[in-house]
Amino acid sequence: MSCWRQMDVKRIAIAASVLGLVSGIFVGCTGVSQNHRAAIESSEGDRDSKLRSVAVTVGDLGNPFFVLMGRGAEAEAKKIGGKDVKVTVVSSGYDLNQQFNQMENFIAANTDLIILNAGDSKGIAAAVEKAKQAGIVVIAVDTGAEGGVDATITSNNVQAGQLSCQYIADRLKGKGNVVIINGPPVISVIERVNGCEQVFAKYPGIKVLSKDQNAEGSRDGGLRVMSDLLATFPKLDAVFAINDPCGVGAELAARQARRNEFFIVGVDGAPEAKQAIEDRNSLYVATAAQDPLGMTQKAVQVGNDILHGKRPANPNILIPVKLITRDNVSEYKGWQ
Repeated sequence: MSCWRQMDVKRIAIAASVLGLVSGIFVGCTGVSQNHRAAIESSEGDRDSKLRSVAVTVGDLGNPFFVLMGRGAEAEAKKIGGKDVKVTVVSSGYDLNQQFNQMENFIAANTDLIILNAGDSKGIAAAVEKAKQAGIVVIAVDTGAEGGVDATITSNNVQAGQLSCQYIADRLKGKGNVVIINGPPVISVIERVNGCEQVFAKYPGIKVLSKDQNAEGSRDGGLRVMSDLLATFPKLDAVFAINDPCGVGAELAARQARRNEFFIVGVDGAPEAKQAIEDRNSLYVATAAQDPLGMTQKAVQVGNDILHGKRPANPNILIPVKLITRDNVSEYKGWQ
């Protein structure tokens, strides 16, 4: 055999060895990828039968509504998983960056189930996607969230806006100047305002003087926005507030300005709204009552079912609301 032929044989042998090594690497990587994918895909239904951890992030724990949401989640989690189940409840303060960090912390802690009350329905999408990639079940409550949540459990927020503003329209006999105290850019608030506007659109005599002022879902925000509106408009007939804290703040602004020519309707059914409605001297006359405890209890139930391979037939679960007025407030038991 010539030297050239011997060199060719050696080159062929080396090339074959390199090809085999590279093929082995690709096969190994493919196997890891397939195994990882299979692990994620089979995570539902293969977990321990016992729920171990639930994390809840809500808009504002200064609002009793969200405090009760946290309590509802904790009670249901311990009912399902026992007293040792770990439940974490935090407040985002409607700060997207804060809530994003909270979600990342939940993921790092390998939480079984995340209950998400989004402070920004669109902005939180990337955090939801990251949680899903980690194999964590995410349930949106009170408002929707983008990014591929497993289920969404909310009050019927369109109905809440419709009931509240139909009451306003009826009381005004279809004619008057109204303002809408808006809130954070989340689906629940958008739907309430849409429901309200659907009703007002049927009454040419109702003039919506303002609808875009964001009171941030808080009493302080309601006070601030309503103070500005009272300074701008010398005559108002009614106010629709997207939640009770905003409405209570709006009434405080009215008292400070010594204005009482209008009435206020909100959403939530909060204790302070119930108390105001019972007071005949209050401007607060009605609220579309929600069930914060029931919402998160249902969220934990649905999330636990999903963890064990049982998904709801409809991932979008709506809980009806009820309008509370001075006519029926004595029968309203409040948030239970």
